Amino acid sequence: MGVLKVGAGCSGYTRFAMISNTPALLRTIAAAILLPLLAVPPSFAWGNDGHRMVNRLAVEKLPAEMPAFFRTPAALLEIEYLGPEPDRWRSPAEPELNAAQAPEHFIDLELADVVGTLPRKRFEYIAALAMAQAAHPELNLRPEKVGLQPYVTAEVYERMKAAMREYRMTLADHKEVKSVESAILFYAGWLGHYVADGAMPLHVTVNYDGWVAKENPNGYTTQHGIHSQFESTFVMKNIKDSAVAPLITAPRLMMDPFVDYVAYLRQSGTQIERVYQLEKLHGFQGAGSAESREFTAGRLAAGASMLRDMIYTAWVESAKPVPDWHPSRK
Repeated sequence: MGVLKVGAGCSGYTRFAMISNTPALLRTIAAAILLPLLAVPPSFAWGNDGHRMVNRLAVEKLPAEMPAFFRTPAALLEIEYLGPEPDRWRSPAEPELNAAQAPEHFIDLELADVVGTLPRKRFEYIAALAMAQAAHPELNLRPEKVGLQPYVTAEVYERMKAAMREYRMTLADHKEVKSVESAILFYAGWLGHYVADGAMPLHVTVNYDGWVAKENPNGYTTQHGIHSQFESTFVMKNIKDSAVAPLITAPRLMMDPFVDYVAYLRQSGTQIERVYQLEKLHGFQGAGSAESREFTAGRLAAGASMLRDMIYTAWVESAKPVPDWHPSRK
């Protein structure tokens, strides 16, 4: 049965989208009933505490073959500080910046999947959404409503990889590398924000701040507030490095960063109902429960693991020759 999602969530602006509770998305979504547009205050993914934790632990778990400057206390402090950086760009004092980057914090996969396999490039994705919009005028498939999360992540990853390549060349030329080291640390810290966002299940669904499905047989909350309660308040009060660090996986090289990252987002999507189940059991109130604390630590560990692997992969890939480049304005 099609349903409508309304409201403003972690992206910091009003989102309006239809989804389906059944796999037959395109057959049932047209039956959705439009609801009045509701506005709720924005929330911020993982808050300062969670974002700093993901960045900090990712750097601490980097393989030994990474450049030594990553392991300095100053580098750790810099990358940790930058964890919440994109949330600092969401002030109404900078309205153009906020409007441009707010959709980069999330992707509503139920809607994005209308285009089929996600294109690898931002503008191909935007064009695919436009084509899908023409075929499905009952949907709101504007990219700022559906979200751009995997695209900003891929782009910042590639900025970091390019800077790492420049670092290798600068080092080989026996030139000063402090400036390029600073660029790499900035990109790594910036990247960490989006990777952490991707580990939070409510960042990949239209059910991002209250269950909006027309059918709700399990009685999940329909009230706004679950988003910030889970990712900010609960984390700040209950989750420490000591709970997250043991859950971080062993380092691995990614085969295809874009494909692997989209799979990571989909894995987060499998945990959406678990968030609502735990909320129904009051798992995010006060100290919560052992289950809710373990679940939350696990999601933060997933973010730290993925960030560590992206930094590591970028370093390895930065050593490879650059393919021939033939500029074109087609």
